Amino acid sequence: MKAVVCGAGRVGYGIARELAAEGNSVTVVDWSQTLIDRVTTDLDVRGIVGHGSHPDTLERAGIADADLLVAVTYSDETNMVACQVAHSIFDTPLKIARVRAQSYLAKSWRDLFARGALPIDVTISPELEVSRAILQRLETPGASATAPFANNRLQVLGLRVDEGSPIAGTNREHLRELFPDLGMDVVGVRRDDTVFIPEERDPLSVGDDAYVAVAGPHVPRVLDVFGHQVQRARRVVIIGAGNIGVYVARALERMAGVRVRVIEADKAQAEKAADSLSRTVVLHGDGLDRRLLREAGVEDAELAICLTNDDKVNLLSAVMAKREGAQRTLCLVNEPGLKDVRTELGIDIMIDPRGVTVSTILQHIRRGRITGLQTLADGQAEALEGVALATSPLVGKSLRDLDLPEDVSVCALVRGEKVYFRRDNVTIETNDRLVVFALKAAVPKVEQLFRVSLEYF
Repeated sequence: MKAVVCGAGRVGYGIARELAAEGNSVTVVDWSQTLIDRVTTDLDVRGIVGHGSHPDTLERAGIADADLLVAVTYSDETNMVACQVAHSIFDTPLKIARVRAQSYLAKSWRDLFARGALPIDVTISPELEVSRAILQRLETPGASATAPFANNRLQVLGLRVDEGSPIAGTNREHLRELFPDLGMDVVGVRRDDTVFIPEERDPLSVGDDAYVAVAGPHVPRVLDVFGHQVQRARRVVIIGAGNIGVYVARALERMAGVRVRVIEADKAQAEKAADSLSRTVVLHGDGLDRRLLREAGVEDAELAICLTNDDKVNLLSAVMAKREGAQRTLCLVNEPGLKDVRTELGIDIMIDPRGVTVSTILQHIRRGRITGLQTLADGQAEALEGVALATSPLVGKSLRDLDLPEDVSVCALVRGEKVYFRRDNVTIETNDRLVVFALKAAVPKVEQLFRVSLEYF
């Protein structure tokens, strides 16, 4: 596949890295010579310095015979015009644009991105995607990672094996013997920063991050088995009232019995948030102010969510909130180098907005019938959901005896409301949904499993 990526910032870099690693031909466009130098030095891609929406720049980038345009510059307007130019002049098949301004995405303007208007095939709102990721984490507060599939019928959870954990030293075979009626399977393990697919008798060790496929109704019990059963937060303090903070607060307002307090440093933004929220108290002030944290009730909070635009403020706010009595903390961190301090600072959950956006975009790029994707283990692995079409080599094979590529494991098969695991005696049928866990290098092989051949059409 030939792809043009407009924008060499964090998201553009991440998309280019993933596509190039899979052997695709990638050209990155950005007006910054510095960013282009970095991306071409680090990655096996071509770089073009220029404006991403200018026809001559796109032509130099090879858009005329490209299969895909991903426009992720910092300007919504540049992204939209780039897609329009790619469609009108070069007839590019697939066009994806990042659109931040919520005004463009309002339901009243839903026809804006239709073929007859702005011909953008997929619009990605980072704020909405990150907000949804946060809310999903709140559903499973004891997990370090959460990836829902098949309309939440299956979840892949990241669960740390702590000192004293009841499952430390057990293996997949032993877990099935202990809990024969529990819909779960350990599909991946990260140990000492190395991710691998565990064999049946590989024991889980203290310090491991186990990636566990779980049938939706069994999630609470699995969290309990791993020693991570935590009640959903009812008292929440949010630091930062930007688009993400307001979206999360509004969603929490709709949940019965949840009390939310929001702290915002910018007075105008705080007033705007107060006007848009109905049951949430918004306080104007610094999220690092201990007095204000106490006024927000952080000492009784079960969760403090730090969502400002500054990584360091988020980290320090999380530390202070926990010191003042908050039971758990969640914060946004854009800078990859800061992820390593999570354990030392006692922060329970970190969410990387760039990683969330990249995962969403990759879901739309994957060939075949990949309908769900979540990057796990800091990008070392992916959980993918695909539909088994009539032409897929999976159809007619036994799930139990499925011969998968190296570094790929089956999470589960979903057929209607029923979830089947590898131990079940079931044959894969057309339109079944199969969820797999794959190390990064094996992802192209997974795509082949769900490929759509010409004979299908």
